Amino acid sequence: MPLHRLDDLAFDNRFAQLPPDYYSRVQPTPLPQPHLLHFNTDAAALIDLDPAEATQPAFAEIFAGNRLPTGADPIATLYAGHQFGSWVPQLGDGRAILLGQVRNARGERWELQLKGAGPTPYSRFADGRAVLRSTVREYLCGEAMHGLGIPTTRALCIVTSPEPVRRETLETAAVLTRMAPSHVRFGHFEVFYYREQYDKLGPLADHVIAGHFPQHAGNYAAWLTEVTERTARLMAQWQTVGFCHGVMNTDNMSILGLTLDYGPFGFLDAFDAHHICNHSDEGGRYAYDRQPEIGYWNVSRLLQATLPLLHETSERAVEIAQGILERFGPAFASEVTARWRAKLGLREARDDDATLINRFLSILHRGKSDFTRSFRHLSRVRTDTDAPADGVREEIADIAAFDAWIADYRTRLRGEHSDDEVRAARMNAVNPKYVLRNHLAQRAIEVAQRGNASEIDTLLTLLRRPFDEHPEFERYAAEPPPEARHLEVSCSS
Repeated sequence: MPLHRLDDLAFDNRFAQLPPDYYSRVQPTPLPQPHLLHFNTDAAALIDLDPAEATQPAFAEIFAGNRLPTGADPIATLYAGHQFGSWVPQLGDGRAILLGQVRNARGERWELQLKGAGPTPYSRFADGRAVLRSTVREYLCGEAMHGLGIPTTRALCIVTSPEPVRRETLETAAVLTRMAPSHVRFGHFEVFYYREQYDKLGPLADHVIAGHFPQHAGNYAAWLTEVTERTARLMAQWQTVGFCHGVMNTDNMSILGLTLDYGPFGFLDAFDAHHICNHSDEGGRYAYDRQPEIGYWNVSRLLQATLPLLHETSERAVEIAQGILERFGPAFASEVTARWRAKLGLREARDDDATLINRFLSILHRGKSDFTRSFRHLSRVRTDTDAPADGVREEIADIAAFDAWIADYRTRLRGEHSDDEVRAARMNAVNPKYVLRNHLAQRAIEVAQRGNASEIDTLLTLLRRPFDEHPEFERYAAEPPPEARHLEVSCSS
């Protein structure tokens, strides 16, 4: 398959083909002294871009926003949303500028969006910039989630600049080139519903369906059912890898069921079911154990915003929407139970599996055991002996409860004639050894601030293949050191 030069990429901004009610045309603001910090060869392959193009002087200029690639039609899109449960009537791309879509040889379309390329009409008095700290975190986490098999946005590159940006402290600017099949959010529909501009909902829905759900053309209920079920499954995927999003506002929910907008996210270290990863979330609305509930609530807001599409009478539209919303719970339960079973190495589905799963999670919660390490070590449990379970037992505080549980777990495994070696391989293929822990991301940021991308390289090696052993990088699978166990992240970026 031939690779493209940058100038050969065929940009086509399908969103800009909608009427101007949905967006504003805007030019990126030049960034002084741009420097390419990191280039994602895996993401470049999605658009058939030759990696050698990253060495060209023009590359950093283009992806800093200093010059436009041929055919790009930059816009910032309009949306609104519920933020921490409260309605905010207008948001929009305040620091993201959509250049357009690029189609690869396989017929897939990928949007390229500059995040941090300056103010737009929706910036609300902000500077439209992103900082290196948050840019590195999003860049890494998109690849981490992809490596875990979880739907996500990706990123092509990070361009940095010495330009100072004021947040809680003075930081340096960076631009992230974000990639996704679509960046449309629940909030894109909400803004027109609450403005009572119901005639704007249909063209937007048709745009999304034509590009991503062609099998549901002309059937808004079927489309919304799939969006509901995708979102439910995404919540199950987050929960079973210990991922906390941190700011699940409706404007951060993807219409494609992607993990979108990496801000104050975090992977669980010590397992606390009530963990709040965002210190701006004082009420714990987006705590780990509330994510499925919030996913459900967010879908309910999307369904409310699309009621005019479901039926001409409001009563019947509400009935249809309620029926769609009722699909969320079963879709989540089916996905999350299957994933917990897989993490325990169970091949068969039995009625008491939920009890077995929840007992183990309760033991981890009470002892604040390391989530990732505990599940990874569980593959070492053998059924041909009642000896203590090496590895996982060292992670546990409540030994008596764990020993009672492990006895029942072994009985369960023996009941389905589990083969220890086969089961261990199966468990290690779903229980990652490496996740993007906050202290690892922070270390990569600190090194990157000196212009060195070596820690980004190392983390990408691990996060792209998180289930492999990588014995030479064993220290990256360790618990965070004591001084790094209370790192806090917030909405500031």
